[in-house]
Amino acid sequence: MPGSRITAMGHYQPRRVLTNDDLAALVDTSDEWIRRRTGIATRRIAAPDETVTDLAAAAAGKALAASGLEPSDIGLITVATCTAIDRCPSIAAQVAARLGLPSPVAFDLNNGCAGFCTALACADHTLRAGAARHALVIGAEKMSDVTDWTDRRSCVLLGDGAGAAVLSAADTAGIGPVVWGSDPSRGDAVRLVDDWHPHFAQEGQTVFRWATGELPAIARDACARAGLALTDVAGVVTHQANLRIIDAVIRQLDLPESTVVAHDVVESGNTSAASVPLALSKLTERGELSPGAPVLLLAFGGGLSWAGQVVACP
Repeated sequence: MPGSRITAMGHYQPRRVLTNDDLAALVDTSDEWIRRRTGIATRRIAAPDETVTDLAAAAAGKALAASGLEPSDIGLITVATCTAIDRCPSIAAQVAARLGLPSPVAFDLNNGCAGFCTALACADHTLRAGAARHALVIGAEKMSDVTDWTDRRSCVLLGDGAGAAVLSAADTAGIGPVVWGSDPSRGDAVRLVDDWHPHFAQEGQTVFRWATGELPAIARDACARAGLALTDVAGVVTHQANLRIIDAVIRQLDLPESTVVAHDVVESGNTSAASVPLALSKLTERGELSPGAPVLLLAFGGGLSWAGQVVACP
C-alpha cells in the first residue's frame, strides 16, 4: 500500500490523582518547587493490583471500539513499554487475548520514552509492505512501579497511563516518514537501574541540554520529509517529560500562535512511552485538532533514543 493512517485513538488513566501537596508529605518538596522545575501539577497512579496489561488493554479497547473494526481485522498489535514485569507472553499478546484478536502478530517494543513513535513507524512500515491491513499500536507504562519515592528529584515527575492508536492501510499516506536514531554515548542519561528492584533515574541537565539542542532540528527534518514546513502543522505533541523542555523547544520552532501544543504533562506527569499517544488522544477527543490536520509527533528518552513523524489527525 502507498501508506497508512491513524483511524482511531483511545486512552486510559488510573483513578488515583497524586497532587504535589501529596508528594510534599512524602519528601522534602513543595507545590511551588515542583511547578517551577517541571510544570507538573498532578499525575495518575495505578492501584497496586493494576498492571501494565490492564492499562494497555483499556486504552486499546477504546481505540478499537472507536475504529469500527472487528477484532479479527487486526493483523498486528505492538505495545511500547519499559515497565512491563512480564517477559513472556508479551503484554501485546496478553492484550490480544483480552480483546479477542484471533491471530495477530504480537510483540512488545522497549525504546523508553521514544517507544510509541518508534512502534508507530514499525507498524506503518508493516502496513506499507502489505504484511497486515490494520494494526493496534499502544504505549503503556506503570512508572509508579519503578519510582524511587524517596528521591525528590525523580518521584515528582512520573505517572501511569496508556494511549493507543488504530492504524489502517490507506491509498493516501497519513503517517509521514520517520526520523529516528539514538546517541549511545549518552545511553545512561535516562535509565532504569538495579536488576532486583528497578527504579527510574536520569541525568536531568544532560537530558535538558540534549532535548533543547537537538529536537528542533529533528522537528524540521520530520516536517521536511513529510513535504511540509513547520508553519504548516496544526499541532505539536512532544514527549511529555517536563514543561520547561517543551516550552524551550517550541520557542525555537517559531510556530504560529494558532498551533496547538500538547501540555498534558501538567495533569499527567511523565508517562514515558504512553505520553505521546495519551496527549494526542486527549487533544483529538476534545476536538482541539481537526480531522486530517497535520500533527508533529516528537519523542525522546532512554538510549538516548528519539523518533518523530508527522501524522494526519484521526
